[in-house]
Amino acid sequence: MDMQWFLERDPFAGLLGIRLVEAAPGYAKTAMDLTDRHKNGAGVAHGGAVFSLADLAFAVAANSHGKLSLAVAASISYVKAGTGKTLYAEAREVSLGGKMATYAITITNDAGDAVAAFQGTVYRKDMPYTKETA
Repeated sequence: MDMQWFLERDPFAGLLGIRLVEAAPGYAKTAMDLTDRHKNGAGVAHGGAVFSLADLAFAVAANSHGKLSLAVAASISYVKAGTGKTLYAEAREVSLGGKMATYAITITNDAGDAVAAFQGTVYRKDMPYTKETA
């Protein structure tokens, strides 16, 4: 499924160097190479950078059905310091309704270690949202 257009419409994701690895209906995987600009004062991935990586995977998965979907709630739990060369966020649809949908996003490093767990809920507007309508 081609959702690259969605990423190209998000300048903040571009600023952070987030890229889309894979997308399917209700699913997305994003990646971000860790550089010094992504690190906090302790030398590990900044929580805001980790959140943003997960948030983009969440957004792609939620909007992959072609209906404009906007976050109404999101939370994250950090379980391990973000280290390594690359972080990945993998979003999976938990529930899909007419107006609401929920997603679970797992953030891992390049060694496969869990870094954080993110959960988000979207409101699905009655409005088409595709490459052609965006």
